[in-house]
Amino acid sequence: MARILSIDYGKKRTGLAVTDPLQIIAGGLATVATSELFDYLTAYIAREQVELIVIGEPRQPNGEPSENLARVQQFVNRWRKAVPQVPIQYYDERFTSVLAHQVMLDGGLKKKARQNKGLVDEISATIILEDYLRSKK
Repeated sequence: MARILSIDYGKKRTGLAVTDPLQIIAGGLATVATSELFDYLTAYIAREQVELIVIGEPRQPNGEPSENLARVQQFVNRWRKAVPQVPIQYYDERFTSVLAHQVMLDGGLKKKARQNKGLVDEISATIILEDYLRSKK
């Protein structure tokens, strides 16, 4: 089997998470500058087998599109044209940042660590991936 990778796409930074090859466990991969995301992902899939990318679909709590959705759609369209052999699909990401902060609190991270936005993005990507895996069971 191949891995599933998830993306918490942000304007400046993007959090990434990935499963193990058996698609049982999701774990944080990295936080990268969004401007470097495409190159990072193409290099990663050259090294590792990835069968699917799940990208957070940014929506407001009421279901309306958030301001970041247009940027996410541009990235998805670019990916689908350039790398059609690795499909990418949307997954609802509402409340993942709130959940990520809660995970950090529950984990006992000090205030300074909780302010690390890159870590929040990576944890958010992990939550997206865990939710996706649960929805497929």
